[in-house]
Amino acid sequence: MPTATEPVRFDTKIAVLLRDDLLTWQRLNITAFLVSGIGTAIPEVIGEPYEDASGVPYLSMFRQPVLVFEGGKELLRAAHGRALGRNLPVSVFTSDLFATNNDRDNRAAVRAVPTEQLDLVGMGVYGPRNSVDKVLKGAGMHG
Repeated sequence: MPTATEPVRFDTKIAVLLRDDLLTWQRLNITAFLVSGIGTAIPEVIGEPYEDASGVPYLSMFRQPVLVFEGGKELLRAAHGRALGRNLPVSVFTSDLFATNNDRDNRAAVRAVPTEQLDLVGMGVYGPRNSVDKVLKGAGMHG
């Protein structure tokens, strides 16, 4: 059993894959949307609430890092297929969502397009580290 001072290691990975032709504000916005889906669907990825030395409480956050990757349109499509094939939890952001301005329209925009025709600009994925690594094969770290 690890001690209180040992670093905590995870056998899972939270990752976001973004298309490499996005503007900075789009990358940030998409990342926030994608990881919110993972946090709400998989509660065990959320850590304990924070509190500062003055006793002011803060919201809980992910218990582990979120790794952000980038790649071209075809790489994103392939990664999406691999994630679905492995039955991993996936969140998606399509180019159509840039034209909507509310949750209902967002969901309708995704629902209107068959899986193989989604114009993906980003996806979030969570699962065993080795499975997520295989899904993201060929993607580079964002930076």
